[in-house]
Amino acid sequence: MLQVNYIRENREKVLERLSLRNFKQTELVDEIIKLDEERRQTQTSLDNLSAIANASAKQVGELMRSGKKEEAEVLKAETTSNKESIKKLSDQLAVLELHLYNAQVQLPNLPAEQVPAGSTPEDNEVVYLHGEPAVLPENALPHWELTAKYDIIDFELGTKITGAGFPVYKGKGARLQRALINFFLDRATAHGYREMQVPHLVNEASGFGTGQLPDKEGQMYHSTVDNLYLIPTAEVPVTNLYRDVILKEEELPIKNTAYTPCFSREAGSYGAHVRGLNRLHQFDKVELVQIVHPDKSYEVLEQMSVYVQSLLQELGLHYRVLRLCGGDMSFTSAMTYDMEVWSAAQQRWLEVSSVSNFETYQANRLKLRYKGAGKTQLAHTLNGSALALPRIVAAILENYQTADGIQIPAALVPYTGFDKID
Repeated sequence: MLQVNYIRENREKVLERLSLRNFKQTELVDEIIKLDEERRQTQTSLDNLSAIANASAKQVGELMRSGKKEEAEVLKAETTSNKESIKKLSDQLAVLELHLYNAQVQLPNLPAEQVPAGSTPEDNEVVYLHGEPAVLPENALPHWELTAKYDIIDFELGTKITGAGFPVYKGKGARLQRALINFFLDRATAHGYREMQVPHLVNEASGFGTGQLPDKEGQMYHSTVDNLYLIPTAEVPVTNLYRDVILKEEELPIKNTAYTPCFSREAGSYGAHVRGLNRLHQFDKVELVQIVHPDKSYEVLEQMSVYVQSLLQELGLHYRVLRLCGGDMSFTSAMTYDMEVWSAAQQRWLEVSSVSNFETYQANRLKLRYKGAGKTQLAHTLNGSALALPRIVAAILENYQTADGIQIPAALVPYTGFDKID
């Protein structure tokens, strides 16, 4: 959530950065400024009247003690009138604060200066390309045919149990999944991240804190009986560990990692491009979350990008890094890198990670602050997938297929206990 003071003092810059997102509700900016001015005027009137009322109350007591009862009664009547006015002003202030808050939460984060202009994924900037496409045998198969051929993932069985987008992993498919989770967690902890186990359902306050709620696109699964939400990523519970917390500056940076299943309704997603593992309603992911000093957040963003790339390099995958354009970023992000691996069998890029800097946007919602140099201020939050498993599995199956089976990347063999699926 953007800070009101910043919006008020930087109106033109806010409008200019929002235009980079192709954000259409720019009238909200002036509405926020107007509501803030009314709120501040009302607060000033309330403070002044409260001060008068307090002074009058004190004076009434002094007059009574001095035997000036008639004067005290006149002043007491004025004090009663002031209390009624104070009540009205307090009610007005509460309404204004609510309207201001509701307007604030409708504004997305402002894109950083490095973010390119654009409105679609085609406008994203390729900043790095690694490796070469895998050379596949003749009649190479896409992963949904490979999983059936080797009986390692069953999409139909998952549909029977739950519905489309909930696959069942079997045998070496399940062991490959578990191997990747352990591989990613071990690499993260070796790089200074603290492993956490967190709930897979969160309350409204948690969903709001990281920006998933209000859920404008209906992507979250909602357990209405208990009013809880299935997490779309471990980012939500892990970041909310620090909601309403004031950290010490020397505690920064905080680096956490967590494995969780993730849930996404992906409403309206149909077609060949979402076949098999390309898009699921339930999937596994290892997430990285950092809470850092504002002066360090873009340096940390680059470090997180390099770290995620190191995992892809260990797995021997051909990948590219994109800097997302303003129109393709999430509501809460100030800047995002996407990592995409090349699927040689599908002849297309598959997104496997997003690494984002939210600056103070989430921290303002979370009231996540740190104290240093004698003052308290908002921290910066970042998160990244390291990594999301479905498309990594798809890429491994497709790019490592041979005429007599699927080779396992060397880095994973100590985790799988086998070097081939056949």
